[in-house]
Amino acid sequence: MTDEQTLVMYSGHPLGLFPSHKDAPRVIVTNGMVIPNYSKPDHWEKFNALGVSQYGQMTAGSYMYIGPQGIVHGTTITVMNAARKQLKAKGLDGDDRGGLLFVTAGLGGMSGAQPKAGNIAGVVSVTAEINPKAAEKRYAQGWVDELHTDLDELIPRIRKAVAAKEVVSLAYVGNIVDLWERLADEGVHVDLGSDQTSLHNPWAGGYYPVGYSLEESKKMMAEEPERFKEAVQASLRRHVAAINRLADQGMYFFDYGNAFLLESSRAGADVLKADGSFRYPSYVQDIMGPLYFDYGFGPFRWVCMSEKPEDLAKSDALAVKVLTEIAATAPEEIAGQMRDNIHWIEEAGRNHLVVGSQARILYADCEGRTKIALAFNEAIRRGEITAPIVLGRDHHDVSGTDSPFRETSNIYDGSQFTADMAVQNVIGDGFRGATWVSIHNGGGVGWGEVINGGFGMVIDGSEDSDRHIREMLFWDVNNGIARRSWARNEGARFAIEREMARTPGLKVTLPNLADESLIRKTLNQL
Repeated sequence: MTDEQTLVMYSGHPLGLFPSHKDAPRVIVTNGMVIPNYSKPDHWEKFNALGVSQYGQMTAGSYMYIGPQGIVHGTTITVMNAARKQLKAKGLDGDDRGGLLFVTAGLGGMSGAQPKAGNIAGVVSVTAEINPKAAEKRYAQGWVDELHTDLDELIPRIRKAVAAKEVVSLAYVGNIVDLWERLADEGVHVDLGSDQTSLHNPWAGGYYPVGYSLEESKKMMAEEPERFKEAVQASLRRHVAAINRLADQGMYFFDYGNAFLLESSRAGADVLKADGSFRYPSYVQDIMGPLYFDYGFGPFRWVCMSEKPEDLAKSDALAVKVLTEIAATAPEEIAGQMRDNIHWIEEAGRNHLVVGSQARILYADCEGRTKIALAFNEAIRRGEITAPIVLGRDHHDVSGTDSPFRETSNIYDGSQFTADMAVQNVIGDGFRGATWVSIHNGGGVGWGEVINGGFGMVIDGSEDSDRHIREMLFWDVNNGIARRSWARNEGARFAIEREMARTPGLKVTLPNLADESLIRKTLNQL
């Protein structure tokens, strides 16, 4: 393969190498791109069996997976800000999260980040996991502090940890429904609740029903799939009922984008308001969307191709230096985001988050990503960093993903069900300097529920890399801010107007804001 060829990947199938040019992507990836009317879960089963398509996934499907570090950062930010909401609701000032209790489920490849995030956020966390091997793996890795198999022992341990304001992660090796029901029955006050079971894939091992062992569930799933489906839906109804009891006592529950609310509603659980909307928000609706995505902050990441920890440490230091300089003059609207991310990157090395590749993730806006990347490129040019760096991001970002139940769930003008943003994003990245680009159906919330895309960019210290950084990262972030601004999201409107003021070539169509009271008054007179 040369730098004047492009490898084309069709859902895992290498179609071939085609002549292109040096500024073109070296690889173009598509996964699960099917005709919309053929995008139901049953279609995926058929196409996958035929070998003609595959589940898109998100970052992993774009060769940009860096292990659970990515979701640790996002979950940490989510838990920290959810805790702040609870403190504010209690009339408490400051940021003392000691003694707050966070309950959730899942210790798998992605969900296993939750206890680590809970510790970084400074809360007591309890995570249920039905699979003993998954729980034991996280314990052996040091990502969860204690394993418990007996609720009679766990409940007093929870009370003790909360009373002492411990920063500790507890795991319950058992079914999450049993845990929720016991917490509700015992009157344990839970501050924060969520769920990261794999409900985007509920009938094939993503969720195991209460009342059955793991082995019994697997046997039923294989031999009696319809009975298994009924058991899962009955379990979800109990699951939601217990959550509702605790929410009535003041718990803040949020959907973590795993289709928990969606599948619960399909199961007939009491999870809908009178108007048909969900009674609980997704974490994007309440936290990540208005605080991060609307302002252009998202999961920027990089991988040191030298595989040397020393290069990663140097890149961390450069990122801290750049963000500290930006934060000194940052407007009030993004000051908190800057502080949280500077703290994250300062602590990243001490939290031992690297698994495999020498990689890092950092939530940053367009200015932060661009200046950090340019600093990396200059360090490579000078030999201070010994080899090229690959820039990328999680697909779970400002512009890369159209997903009405997750990334675009805080868009309310009706366009949350469209996919123009994700498709435009990957096209624009492709001709602005990305080394590879990808676009997928499926990932996170399930096949047919999301279109998401990503990129990778190799920077090697060259002037071409400087140009690619400035051109591509600018588009990759501001495309999404412009779309969110057009949807009348206040933070996005602020961010895009600020960007237009400092970037003469940027001209974005802004929405006309109407007087809601005048419109309602007029309609009532018709």
